[in-house]
Amino acid sequence: MLLPLRVLSDNSQVQHDNATFFLIICSAMVLFMTPGLAFFYGGLVRVSSVVSMMMMSFGSIALVGTLWVVYGYAMSFGGASSSGFLGFDGVFGIDTNKLFFADVFNAAKAGTGFDLVFAGFQGTFAIITVALISGAIADRARFGSWMIFAALWATLAYFPIAGWVFNFTLENGKIVDGGWLVKDVGLLDFAGGTAVEVASGAGALAIALVVGKRFGFSKGMNVPHNVPLTLIGAGILWFGWFGFNAGSELAADGLASLSFINTLVAPVGGLITWSIYDRIRHGKPTAIGAASGAIAGLVAITPSCAFLTPLWALALGAVVGVVCAYAVELKWVLGFDDSLDVVGIHLVGGIVGTLAIGLVGTNVGLLQTGTWEQFGKQAIGVLVVGIWAFAASWLIAFAIQKTVGFRVKSTDEIAGVDLVLHGESAYSETDPRWRWTP
Repeated sequence: MLLPLRVLSDNSQVQHDNATFFLIICSAMVLFMTPGLAFFYGGLVRVSSVVSMMMMSFGSIALVGTLWVVYGYAMSFGGASSSGFLGFDGVFGIDTNKLFFADVFNAAKAGTGFDLVFAGFQGTFAIITVALISGAIADRARFGSWMIFAALWATLAYFPIAGWVFNFTLENGKIVDGGWLVKDVGLLDFAGGTAVEVASGAGALAIALVVGKRFGFSKGMNVPHNVPLTLIGAGILWFGWFGFNAGSELAADGLASLSFINTLVAPVGGLITWSIYDRIRHGKPTAIGAASGAIAGLVAITPSCAFLTPLWALALGAVVGVVCAYAVELKWVLGFDDSLDVVGIHLVGGIVGTLAIGLVGTNVGLLQTGTWEQFGKQAIGVLVVGIWAFAASWLIAFAIQKTVGFRVKSTDEIAGVDLVLHGESAYSETDPRWRWTP
């Protein structure tokens, strides 16, 4: 199987062990992001939807993690046909001489476990990408239908896209084989601005359109029920994002260090400018706005963290804080119900961050080269991933809606979905089973 190694300088056992340990830590950090997302989303929804919202994230961990081991990794990082459109290795990961992870498992037993850790690292990316979409249908989706969507979307959207973007091999600084968007188009996407952010944002837009608006959809219809819970989630996401971005270098070197510092400064810029936007537009800076600004900065720096200087990363965060804040407001004008602003933050932020490489990227951007060549390549990557993810998401969601149904009944939506779908509530005072009647 091909591995997108940003190439170790030598093949010594010590260096492999150090890289393996580095990636183990980063993988744990990225996995921690999905529970952090559950907290972030859980605090934003109605008090009667908290369990449902958080279960969508935890359900994604279980389901996508399983699919990744069974065939997802083979689809995304298959060997013989990895440069093709999908990237299967055999049929759904099964080869006459290999079974699933048999090759990397045997290598791990022999003392070189880097390949196996890389597989796990990329699996955590798949998990959180799927979980991100759930925010678009908060308060009104059936859990079982969401799980069906998650399985199909991972298979038909994320696994192929991950192969196009993440599966490549470098030799002497040049891509010699791999996914067609990177190898043939020339897309630069260090940690997933397209494969993670644009794909999840486009998927969120499609599923929000299919499932429809919440009952009583209007501006200000619901306020976050627990601001501290959302801030805790934002903090966990920020922490995990260091592993997300720096870990994508696959080694603790200078490029990982650049990615690390940029993951600090870009969300700082977004936090500041979104807060200023709140103050000017709404009269007061809000904690939710500050958290959203930080997340917007993290989203934007994801593809570009290794291609921008820290000052440009700060500028990118500052720009995207305002752009995403404005984009979030547009859902009320355009009339689609993206409950937790996945489109406004992840789709828009991912697009801005990916295109920024073509403008101010070191040695490749318009500012230094004087040409739009790399910007064009970035735009193609955004369009291809966005269109594929949107189309796949719309078709999957539409099929589910017309068969088993995606939405709960309107009466259940009004009453709250936690008790209906999961038989429990986030807070005992909202659970009628805990009310004592004399």
